[in-house]
Order: sequence, then C-alpha cells, then structure tokens
Amino acid sequence: MAATGSEQTGSKAYYVTTPIYYVNDAPHLGHAYTTVAGDVLTRWHRQRGEKVWYLTGTDEHGQKIMRTAEANGVSPQEWCDKLVEEAWKPLWEHLDIRNDDFIRTTEKRHTERVREFVQDLYDKGEIYQGGYEGPYCVGCEEYKTYGELLDGEGEFEGQKLCPIHRTPVEMLQEENYFFKLSEYGPKLLEHYERHPEFIQPESARNEIVNFVRQGLEDLSISRSTFDWGVKVPWDDKHVIYVWIDALLNYATAVGYGADQERFERTFPADVHLVGKDILRFHTVIWPAMLMANGLPLPGKIVANGWLMVGGEKMSKSNLTGISPRQLTEHFGVDAYRWYFMRAIAFGQDGSFSWEDFSARYTSELANDYGNLASRVAAMVGKYFGGTLPEATAAGDAEQAVVDGLAHAVATADERIGDELDFSGGIAAVFDFIKQVNGYLTEQEPWKVAKDETPEARARLATILYTAAESLRACAVLLNPVMPESSEKLWASLGAEPHLGSLPEQRVADAAHWGRLPAGTTITKGAALFPRLEN
Repeated sequence: MAATGSEQTGSKAYYVTTPIYYVNDAPHLGHAYTTVAGDVLTRWHRQRGEKVWYLTGTDEHGQKIMRTAEANGVSPQEWCDKLVEEAWKPLWEHLDIRNDDFIRTTEKRHTERVREFVQDLYDKGEIYQGGYEGPYCVGCEEYKTYGELLDGEGEFEGQKLCPIHRTPVEMLQEENYFFKLSEYGPKLLEHYERHPEFIQPESARNEIVNFVRQGLEDLSISRSTFDWGVKVPWDDKHVIYVWIDALLNYATAVGYGADQERFERTFPADVHLVGKDILRFHTVIWPAMLMANGLPLPGKIVANGWLMVGGEKMSKSNLTGISPRQLTEHFGVDAYRWYFMRAIAFGQDGSFSWEDFSARYTSELANDYGNLASRVAAMVGKYFGGTLPEATAAGDAEQAVVDGLAHAVATADERIGDELDFSGGIAAVFDFIKQVNGYLTEQEPWKVAKDETPEARARLATILYTAAESLRACAVLLNPVMPESSEKLWASLGAEPHLGSLPEQRVADAAHWGRLPAGTTITKGAALFPRLEN
C-alpha cells in the first residue's frame, strides 16, 4: 500500500475515494471489491497522464466500535490500532492497492478539523439543540423510520428489525444537537436535476430523488449516551454523530482547514465510490453539509451493488463472508482483481461462485491470454532465435488487427475511464485478445515456417511481429487491472523501460502501432496464469 507521490502543484487532481471502512472486524470481499475498483480507476487515469489522488481509510468512532472493543476486552483505540495495522493495511498491500493516502478518523489531522467544521455550522445557525426518540440500528449507526423496519421472525419474533442487518433495533431517547437538513431538500433536488450524473447508477439516482421528494427531517448530529467519538466543541457532554465525523474525511484528508492550497487543488472528489447501503449518507447528508458550509459538491457518487453468494448478500452474519486471501491463495492476486472487475457489472448486484471464477480463469486468463503470450514467445524463440523480427509483409489481415486494437483502446478508455464500466472495458480488451488468437489460427505460422523462401520468412516475421505487438498493447491496457502479470509480459517482450514509466505507455498510446521495436529479445518465462490445481 505504497503512496505514489502523485500529488503535484498545478491543476486539480482527479480525486477518487472509497468509503472509509468500519473497523469492527477484518475486511471481506465487499470491502475489497470497492477498493480494487477505485484502484483500477485511478491507475487508468494515471495512464492517461492525469494527476490523481486516491484516498481510502477507516472509520473508527461510534457505538458499534465501542461495543466490539469491550467484547474483546480492549479499549476502542487499541482495537482500531490492531485491526488497521494487522488486517486492513496489510490486505490493501497484498491486493496491490496503490492508494495515495490512508485516513483514520482517530487521527488528530482529522478530529481537529471535524470540530472546526461543526463549529462553523453551529456559528452559522445551522445547528440547534433538541430531543429525539426513535428506533436506532447500532450496526448502521443510524436512526430508522418505522416504515422501513421489518417484522422479526423466529428468535426475533415480536421485534422490529433493521432492513440492512436483519437485527433488532434499539429504542433511543436523547437530547441531541440537530442539523437543519430539512431545509436542504429543494436545493438537493435542484442539484440532482442540473447534474443527472451526480448519482449513479440511474436506479440509485431515482431512489434518492424519490426519498428527498418525500421531505427530509432534521438530522441528529450528536450522541450523549456514549463517549467514543469526537467531542462537540461547544458541549463536551456530546460526541459528534459518527456519520458526520466519517463523511468529513473526504475533506480533512486533503487539507481542509490546514492546507488551503492543497485542498483547492484536490477537493472536491471527482468520484466517491460507495456501497448502495450507505448511499443516502453520501447523496443527501454529505452534499447538504457542504452546501451549508459553502463548499463545492463532488462530481459523481457511484454506488456499487452487493456481492451475493447463494442468493444472499455476502456478510459474516449469514455465514457467506469470504476472506479475499482465500481466493488469492488459489487464483493469485491479479486474477482476483481481474475477476471481480470482469464478472460483475459495477453498480449492479453480482453473484460470486468458486465455479464461475475457475471457469473464467481457465477460459479467458489461462487459455486465451496466457496461452497467447506463451505461443508467441515460443514461436519467436523457435523460428528467430528469440529475437523479434521486423514486419515487412503486412497485408489486410494485419490491418484488421491494427483496426481491432484501435477499437479496443477507444472502447476500453471510454468505458473504464469515463463510465466506470469496468466489465465492459475489460471485455473489449479480451475481445481483441480473441481476435489475435483467431489471427494466428488463420495465418498458421507453424505451417508458414516450413517454407524457407525469403517471401515466406518475411510473412512469418510479420505474423509473429503482429502478435507480439498486440501483446505489447494488451500489457498497457491491462496494467491497471493486473499490474503484476502485465509487468511480467512487458519484460518477456523485451520492452523498455518498466511498464508505466513513460508517457508513451499511456492508454491512448496503446493503439499506436509499432511501438515494440524489432530486434528486441523475446523470452518465454513461466506461464502468466498457470493451470489451477483442484
């Protein structure tokens, strides 16, 4: 989880965030799914030559954290420190996540700025004191409306349940401080109307628009029944509501209240990636808070769907929680990153199964992509002593490959870089890989090699150069998705310098035919994607 140093002076950075994850337990596939998506997106934009800032982190305050720590016999801070250093950060490093910063809400750089932000709202008359009583879900750290609660069955017979966690809510009565959220309904609707891209996908946008149209209630922004949180600056008997605290990480991490120059060249986020279960916090509360304090709103808030196993949302509570390392130990990190971006349409619920992962790995990674790389290297080695020959006899078949590459680059760039359609963008690259495999099958270089005439040698050289140059482009295009295998392929092609180190290796440049110079040494190493063992 190395910082990239991509923060530079000058124009605004392309700023992407994940949610900050609640550290009541170790990360699971759902957390990793969003984080990998953000990593692929930001790596893609880096390969466009843009300045990028990628933020992730952990949410460490609130009643749920306090109770979890108590149950484990440690202080909340000790619990958070242990989880962050032993579970969260190591997993992001293991998954090759290239985030620029990791924010923790217990850090001083965050807590002090949160107090300043809330104090500003209070001074502007946006916060008042009042009482509240209602059903509260500790898991969501949120008051619920009676209309959204579920009737309990079985062991929860006669109780009301949270629709997200399917656990009983608690009835809370507190004297709290309230933010005048109800006044921002019309302004939010106007913003949604003027910026239809603000909430994605469209189904999520429709849900939020309908929710706001029904009328908003003022938001309780403090708690007085526990003390694990940021103290309200004007009343230390209260702590700031954990969601107000958490949302502000997107501002505090990039210099809000501490480094104005840095703040202005980074904030607001271009893309907030969130789970659909926390969409309302990000599309209603967060923009209203920013409006109240006169700060600019983010460009897009994109909700990914739920990962499903056996038709149920993946979670530890229903025994479908799976550790990412269980999968990477079997398939490898690059294949893990590829599978979840390839197999599931971002923004929609997606089903995971070992069988589907294994089938896709074998078909697309091992057979189509990995085997292509091995075949090309082996033939260059056999027929040209490992030296990439020059293409001097190109014709219509080669032009079709060149055109296919141009289409793949344009499609992948639009879908991944602009539309966050990772599945569609990766599919475009693998359609091109299938085209190159078909090209080799049609041209039959192994048969051409039997003819030792100069014309046949020139034809053989052209076929193998075309295939190798195609692989060079694939390494560039798939580098944001599978950085380790892309670097291995790049090295095997004799390409210099390291992948991603020059502007010539940008996404758009992948379509510029002929970047791989003749005369380079092609080596056949270990398989990019070895066959899976049962």
